[in-house]
Amino acid sequence: MPLACLAVLASASPSPASKWAAHAPPAVFSGADTVQAWCANQPRPQFAALTRVPAPSGWFQVYSVDSGVYAIAESHQWEEVISYLIVGTDRALLFDTGMGIEDIRVVVRALTDRPVAVFNSHTHPDHIGNNWAFDRIYALNTAYTRANSHGWPHGAVAAEVTPDHFCGPAPTGFDTAGYYTRPFRITDTVGNGSIIDLGGRRVQVLHIPGHAPDAAALWDEAHGLLFTGDTFYEGPIYVFAPGADADAFAQSAGRLAALAPRARKVLAAHNVPVSDPKLLLRLRDAVAEVARAETAGPRGDFWTQLHVIGAYTMSQVPSPTIDSGTTERSVLVTYDFGAFSLVYRHRVDGQ
Repeated sequence: MPLACLAVLASASPSPASKWAAHAPPAVFSGADTVQAWCANQPRPQFAALTRVPAPSGWFQVYSVDSGVYAIAESHQWEEVISYLIVGTDRALLFDTGMGIEDIRVVVRALTDRPVAVFNSHTHPDHIGNNWAFDRIYALNTAYTRANSHGWPHGAVAAEVTPDHFCGPAPTGFDTAGYYTRPFRITDTVGNGSIIDLGGRRVQVLHIPGHAPDAAALWDEAHGLLFTGDTFYEGPIYVFAPGADADAFAQSAGRLAALAPRARKVLAAHNVPVSDPKLLLRLRDAVAEVARAETAGPRGDFWTQLHVIGAYTMSQVPSPTIDSGTTERSVLVTYDFGAFSLVYRHRVDGQ
């Protein structure tokens, strides 16, 4: 999601079928000028430092980010999802499969002839869209993962494919009215610390809940590559979707920060493919700063306000709860830390 989108606006309370839409504020790109400004910044300037790899797709953009590692970006849709193909001597691992708007297998087959398995950074629909197309799926053994393996219906993901969520028209032949996330079959379970051996390259699974119950990172220690999924990326990091846990997120941020001194590159799942590992130290410190700020609780009414907390700005904006089936009120609070921001939900007492 674009870095400039730091304000989360009020919307109608979601129905159970559309609660995923509440993860992505529907008013993010309201107005043609805003959409044009976002599209004019695509691809982001950080991609210019990477080597573009020809790909048989007009939808996916492929970049070499390290030896044997490819970023597969979907920069024409507002999520700006980035999946990663990690190639070993015997097999390859696809870390996330994207939105499912187009078939990612076409690109993967052009990049490697080795057998390809999938492991997801988590099972939100923007990362599992093409899981169905692969025969071998590694997954954490969580109830959340198993539930999401059944897919997401159109009503839950329809907001992702409205015209204002694309740069230009949707891909030719893509049915926005019938878009949904297909179910997939988990074939192998892994846990925290599991090693996936690709031949000549080993990656370690790190279970880092917080953004989602099954949030995971991959650590390629030999090459100094840390794949962080949605626990860190340059942009607004959401800690409020269904299943999010702020305390767990803080612990996971600390765990990633501990690896920063040994990491050469951070490879995230949105917006920018290669980030400075030092940003993980900033993430850890930012989460601690937010925790201190939140001890006072949400302030003010449902009108947008700005508060200065130390060196940081907090924007507090009204929003209904994202817990479907309830009437409680809450606000989404964005804490801005420059290269990234943190978005939390706060319950509003007495509402």
